[in-house]
Amino acid sequence: DTPEFPAEYKDEVIAQGEALDVFKHSSSPLNWTFISPAAEIFPGDKLNQYRIGAEQLITDEQGNSRISVADYAVAFVDEIEKAAHINKRMGVAY
Repeated sequence: DTPEFPAEYKDEVIAQGEALDVFKHSSSPLNWTFISPAAEIFPGDKLNQYRIGAEQLITDEQGNSRISVADYAVAFVDEIEKAAHINKRMGVAY
């Protein structure tokens, strides 16, 4: 929640947070994984590298939180194949 956050995305982000709360507090046997991108997700080349975090925003040494759409997709597919974060949230960034 920063002044720089684009207002046009605020409702969507709030809804995603509410959905995550539903998953976290559900007694359903459904297996889920909630994948959160970096603060900035942008068109760009696939570098095939990324870092994974949990509940905290992932930042680099300069405090930036970024990932390309291509590398976000790589992380998404990797998680589907490995199933390492079942019933958890994971963050993805460089």
